[in-house]
Amino acid sequence: MKNSSIKRNRVDRRQFIRSSALLAGTALLSPWAISNLRAAAAPAGKRTAVDQVTLGKTGIKLSRLGIGTGSDSGHAQTALGRDGFNKLIHYAYDHGITYIDTAESYRTFEWISDAVKGLPREKLYIQSKVDGKPADVLAVIDHHRKVFNTDYIDSLLVHCMTRGKWTDEWKRIMDGFSEAEEKKWIRAKGVSCHSLPALRATTASDWGQVLLARVNPQGIYTDGEVADWSDSIHHDISPVMQEIKTMHARGVGVIGMKIFGAGSFANPDDREKSIRYAMACKDIDAIVIGFTSTQQIDEAIERMNRALAEV
Repeated sequence: MKNSSIKRNRVDRRQFIRSSALLAGTALLSPWAISNLRAAAAPAGKRTAVDQVTLGKTGIKLSRLGIGTGSDSGHAQTALGRDGFNKLIHYAYDHGITYIDTAESYRTFEWISDAVKGLPREKLYIQSKVDGKPADVLAVIDHHRKVFNTDYIDSLLVHCMTRGKWTDEWKRIMDGFSEAEEKKWIRAKGVSCHSLPALRATTASDWGQVLLARVNPQGIYTDGEVADWSDSIHHDISPVMQEIKTMHARGVGVIGMKIFGAGSFANPDDREKSIRYAMACKDIDAIVIGFTSTQQIDEAIERMNRALAEV
């Protein structure tokens, strides 16, 4: 009995020394590294807002929570000024958010390069979008690379699609995206859907690898019919979620947007309900929310962590 007690004390002492050394070392690490250490120390199986998740079958990693830069077409973010915007992006990154969402039509588009300056490019997931039917698709995509000061864009989407036959009408644009993917200018391609017909056309096509879809249980700024949302989670009864489920099963990476009803959810209960809904859906890989303050980022992370712990 005495020998067993001595052995246990030795083991406990070694564990204490290792833990103390780890904690002391964090003082010298970046916020990103500290975030990773905390994630590694979390109980096995525990999911968080800033986990690095895989986007469908693309193999691409991104944080479960992304920062949107296009609230009111980016007017809300540019109102912060360049310095305020840069600090917001860095705050998000320091708290584990590596996914940055933008578009060429956002007022923040030209600001992204400066905002991510000093951050490791290989750890970022930058998603952008192309509007309309540009005459020279490759030139537009190359312009994205130059504006972002990067060799590649992680995901590039056809922006704000509403047309039911878009995969026929946008074939030339889609071919341009595919060529850019072959050139390694983009890592994945897809579409941002803003109508149920467009969503259904996307499901019927095997072209896209990434889907950005409007999701919230209140049906605010979402696509199609709104079912009777009760306190329980019934994803399968929503036409939007049926399309999402089909595409995700096929390997398409799914990102939810309009989680807070394009910023209209002033009531905290609405934000809580929507976060819980999205986190309960296994067919959504990540979500993006347009933030304009560090407090909003903190709140979203807290709500997501709580919701993830309960599903």
